[in-house]
Amino acid sequence: MSFSQYYQHYLTLHQNKSNRRLHVIGQCCTISYVILVVYFEIWLLLVLSPLVVYPFAWSGHYFFEKNTPAAFSNPLWAKLCDWIMLKDILIGKIPA
Repeated sequence: MSFSQYYQHYLTLHQNKSNRRLHVIGQCCTISYVILVVYFEIWLLLVLSPLVVYPFAWSGHYFFEKNTPAAFSNPLWAKLCDWIMLKDILIGKIPA
């Protein structure tokens, strides 16, 4: 499966607006977390930044989407898709 095909599959796992909104909140928290870690120069905490989104995203899958998060099967591609989906939501390609 190509990455483009995987992204299309990823979007099928994110059809519920509440789930997508929780992903956006989680990504914004991730950005804020990274900014704070860099500002306070606590470099070791940067390794935790990929994990910030998960409580938001996984609760969206559990409570609203009722499916298994993509991160369980392909964590790296799922993380990349998170950021692409955020971009697509921000530019209006995907409704939020």
